[in-house]
Amino acid sequence: MTNYEEILNSLKSDPAYEANLDWGKPRSGHPEGSIRKHIADLESNLERLKPRLSDEEICKLRVLIHTHDTFKPDAKSGVAIADPQSHASLARQFLAKYVSDSDLLNMVQFHDEPFALWKKHRYGGYYTDRLGRLLDLIDDWDLFLTFLIVDGCTAGKSTEPLDWFFAEIGDRVESRVTREWIVHSL
Repeated sequence: MTNYEEILNSLKSDPAYEANLDWGKPRSGHPEGSIRKHIADLESNLERLKPRLSDEEICKLRVLIHTHDTFKPDAKSGVAIADPQSHASLARQFLAKYVSDSDLLNMVQFHDEPFALWKKHRYGGYYTDRLGRLLDLIDDWDLFLTFLIVDGCTAGKSTEPLDWFFAEIGDRVESRVTREWIVHSL
């Protein structure tokens, strides 16, 4: 079994991780400003959901919390999620130094995909193919949906994209995580 707590400690001591923690100023969707403060908010959300989670899930979620947005300062602005210079791709590259778990790597790479799909839907765009790819990429839907809730229920973010995504995948994936979990993280 992989020790995700050791992995978290290792990546948190990596100079590349530490270099970016104080980047950021208050902005739309992130009124907390810095990556460090965003991580603290997500850790608080995780704390509220802990009774519903296994120890391994908690450790994996903490790894996701500490890597998913950490490379925004190094990213090229306005590029697609799959672009090698997106913050998600840079986070995946960083995390790959510590884990070989392809599902966890896919989660960090595509953590913003549900929001992007919601925006496409909201403005009348075609998103079915992208949704199908996401459904194929993620194996552990309990973990991925929990992370989406942890990341999507912070000050400055509407839960509308989460509500839409849960409705969209409701009959397509098996998961014990439901839309009702959103209430427990607020």
